[in-house]
Amino acid sequence: MNAISVVRPDETWPAQFEKTAQAVRVILGELAQRIDHIGSTSVPGLPAKDILDMQVTVAAESELDDVVERMAAENWDFRPGAKRDHPVPGLPADEHHWIKRLVVEPMYRRRVNLHIRVAGRANQRYALLFRDYLRSHPDTAQAYGEFKRRAATLPFDNIGDYADLKDPVCDLIYLPAEEWATRTNWAG
Repeated sequence: MNAISVVRPDETWPAQFEKTAQAVRVILGELAQRIDHIGSTSVPGLPAKDILDMQVTVAAESELDDVVERMAAENWDFRPGAKRDHPVPGLPADEHHWIKRLVVEPMYRRRVNLHIRVAGRANQRYALLFRDYLRSHPDTAQAYGEFKRRAATLPFDNIGDYADLKDPVCDLIYLPAEEWATRTNWAG
């Protein structure tokens, strides 16, 4: 059984992201349309696993593996079991909206999950809107943090089981986030 460690928020997470993003940008150059801090470490005050989640946005699906190759050349590890995100109720069911790649940091470096997604796809938007909604709704972020703390105490065979438990909860947050995005003219 794997123990999940959710830690108190660290005010240095944004600076850690900036430092890592600069290094990733050097590796990827113009291949990366944008590099964003996503996930719980990107939301001030939110408890999280002490792993930075980052999203690299590319222009086309054909560029996903190009990013993996460049990152692998710099000793980042490709995770072949993570080639798609879960489809979200009410969003496009087309498999292409959920395709991604995932690489993780080189050994002995700051823990990072680097998600590579295609611009304009549902999963690329999801990560950004989820983050921005939680940043704008601290009470929702606090409730989500409490869920994460409690979920982390459950026995899991692997980290994927923890992620699978969180997915529908994140969707429950994301669905009203879509309405909020429309109402506020959120631009991502």
